[in-house]
Amino acid sequence: MAHIRPNTSRLALNALGATAAALALTAGTAAPAGAAGAPDRPRAERYVALGDSFTAGPLVPRQVSLLCARSDANYPSLTARSLGVAAFRDVSCINAKTDHMWRYQAATGNPAQLNALGTDTTLVSLGVGGNDINFTEILLKCTFPFSPIPEGSPCQQRFTNADGTDELAKRTDETAPKVGAVLHEIHARAPHARVVVVGYPALLSEDGQGCRESLKIADGDIPYLRGTVRRLNAMLRREAVAAGATYVNTYATTVGHDACQAPEDRWIEGMNPVEPGRAASFHPNADGERAMAEAVTDTLLDGPEAKQR
Repeated sequence: MAHIRPNTSRLALNALGATAAALALTAGTAAPAGAAGAPDRPRAERYVALGDSFTAGPLVPRQVSLLCARSDANYPSLTARSLGVAAFRDVSCINAKTDHMWRYQAATGNPAQLNALGTDTTLVSLGVGGNDINFTEILLKCTFPFSPIPEGSPCQQRFTNADGTDELAKRTDETAPKVGAVLHEIHARAPHARVVVVGYPALLSEDGQGCRESLKIADGDIPYLRGTVRRLNAMLRREAVAAGATYVNTYATTVGHDACQAPEDRWIEGMNPVEPGRAASFHPNADGERAMAEAVTDTLLDGPEAKQR
């Protein structure tokens, strides 16, 4: 299948900043078989999903919110069907930061996401943090879609401050109390809800193979960027535990199906998605969202979280 070849660098890197004009409504997709009513499966009667584009599922068929690039086959929707919830509301949206849990998101028209909660909410999932450390800037500064890919680790050098500290690590640390504040507010608004914090999937391969071609990044930056995702997930896990929430490890679930793999094995798209309408660049496709949903459902049903990578 032919790759999509973008016309401008900003279009190639718009996975986290997709505009309404770039998002087309696409045909529906099949939902996984549900298990509603099974006696050993807890029913989350009122489920609210909060989050950013990794939650929303940009371009994954079928898109049900053009401005927020939200799919009805994203992991919250699949989780809701699997659990057979009585009421489900998904307010996730592209480009959402922790701030947008409290305030209106002007670029998309999405209301403050926390407003979807109520005292009758029984399950909340939260997937946020990537935009707080500025995933879009990282992609702009660390990928080379239209120029030769340099040697060394130019991305790491760009994000190393004059004092030698890692800027992305600093941003992650600064995001931690923001996530903690969101979780505190979730508990205040939905005091009877079980809360799960959903981590980010594996974006780069463990051995680095294929990442240069698929993501257009320098070989030396692969360990650095992989470590950045792991650090972000470790922070989310700590904040979840501290707030009495449950962390869902989607990283372990998607290892071996990252954006660096062959197209047929890829659950996360690279810079040029495998085919039109499959998913946005650098984001989970339908298989990735399904794998994330399975991680959420398994965590809810089994209790203990998987070991954090």
